[in-house]
Amino acid sequence: MTKTAFIYHEHCELHDMGEDHPESPRRTEIIRERLIESGLMEQLLPLKAFQATKSQILRVHHSTYVDQLDRINPKYGLIQADPDTLMGPYTYEASYLAAGAGIQAVDGIMNGAFNRAFCAVRPPGHHAEPNVTMGFCFFNNIAVAAEHALKHHKLSRVAIIDFDVHQCNGTIEMYENRPEVMICTSFQHPFYPNKHWALEHPHILLTPMVAFSDFRDVKEAWQNEWLPALIEHQPEMLFISAGFDAHTNDPMGQINWQTDDYYWLTEELKHFADSHCQGRIVSMLEGGYDLKSLADSAELHIRSLSNP
Repeated sequence: MTKTAFIYHEHCELHDMGEDHPESPRRTEIIRERLIESGLMEQLLPLKAFQATKSQILRVHHSTYVDQLDRINPKYGLIQADPDTLMGPYTYEASYLAAGAGIQAVDGIMNGAFNRAFCAVRPPGHHAEPNVTMGFCFFNNIAVAAEHALKHHKLSRVAIIDFDVHQCNGTIEMYENRPEVMICTSFQHPFYPNKHWALEHPHILLTPMVAFSDFRDVKEAWQNEWLPALIEHQPEMLFISAGFDAHTNDPMGQINWQTDDYYWLTEELKHFADSHCQGRIVSMLEGGYDLKSLADSAELHIRSLSNP
């Protein structure tokens, strides 16, 4: 049985936006620690991420934007890239590693080394727009990976599932007019970033969740909307923006998902991929800021991916 890949790099934890910032280096550390303590890491194929190239980043981001990040990259201290997002001396390297992890996952799957991968990297990516830093994100990691599958490996159709509590505005911005990329996304509404929540495109399925709602709305959306649309779309690879901040204990949202909900949804996505995508899944970490619920939920998500 081919193992599921676990792609990471310790240098992603050198990116540090300050002691009180919720997007902390502990987020990826605690996932690795949990996988080791639980014994699950022994079932995975651990791989060190490599950096994306600039040309791979430029498939989804404007050259002026990438050049600007290069120019403001600080040698010491912190620079505010947007009100919530800061760059330090290691941010630029970590951003290229986070984007590169998705490319490595796509290549490994397409080369037959494994069928599924989870990328435990940071900074996250789904808020980054073609020329805008926002929401703790610099490069849109999931879009870089999806575009690599489309452009380099010549896939015709892919799908992105985003279950972060915040809407994937950057990913939608990149693929709003690209019907070969289906996006199914659940998010708290009204809530940050308050963009693209009323689009009418058949390849973009939006599931807004009101504050304090539980998992039932998304379960119904999966069964009645997402799954039928995905079956019709017939993606050749499934991408997951795995945000765990819809958990009831997470301080960054007001949605009451339970830990087991992430397992249920991952199992459904896995069964779909096995039936329609040759089992191909690339999952990338997005949000999740309560460390215990992040570790609990990520463990079940990865456990599902690693099961036959």
